[in-house]
Amino acid sequence: MPTDLEINRRDVLVGASTTAAVAALPTMAMAQTSSPSRAPDAPVVSAVSFTVNGEARRLDLDLRTTLLDALREHLQLTGSKKGCDHGQCGACTVMVDGRRVYSCLTLAVMNEGASITTIEGLGTPDSLHPMQAAFVKHDGYQCGYCTPGQICSAVAVLEEVKIGIPSHVTADLEAAPEANAAEMRERMSGNICRCGAYSNIVDAMSEVAGTRA
Repeated sequence: MPTDLEINRRDVLVGASTTAAVAALPTMAMAQTSSPSRAPDAPVVSAVSFTVNGEARRLDLDLRTTLLDALREHLQLTGSKKGCDHGQCGACTVMVDGRRVYSCLTLAVMNEGASITTIEGLGTPDSLHPMQAAFVKHDGYQCGYCTPGQICSAVAVLEEVKIGIPSHVTADLEAAPEANAAEMRERMSGNICRCGAYSNIVDAMSEVAGTRA
């Protein structure tokens, strides 16, 4: 057991340390008050340059910005639609260096130096792209929400067939694929039309391809 002397000594030491801590509180509080409050972490921004519909564009973007948001929110190219935002509906489809891409699933900074084509770059109301004209002729749309993505995908699909890229339904991988209905339906399966205009879309694509659906 500790002696009375040891207890008194301990009380004195504890009391002294407590007094010192209390005395230091105003100084610590003053230091905390005088130091500037730390701001939240700012987003990391990077310069991104690419060509959009034939025009060179440069943007300073948060690294987390998707290509879809860069097009819609920063360049005001609102033809590409945000549907599911998960790469499941295809409404946001654009062409990057000639290949169809879900723009909601690719970051803008990943497309540095790329050539991007949106529905606005395919044609104008006075001079429609052949695929746009075929969609109008064959009523390949109803509400029209998915139509920009459908048309961009359709243009890229016919180019895929033209250069010989096979699909899941291509029977002979050593022969050039044909632009038939089966190929078109398979390749366009990533573009959902909630209105159900699928058969008309195939008719429009077949006309542009110069084949029979």
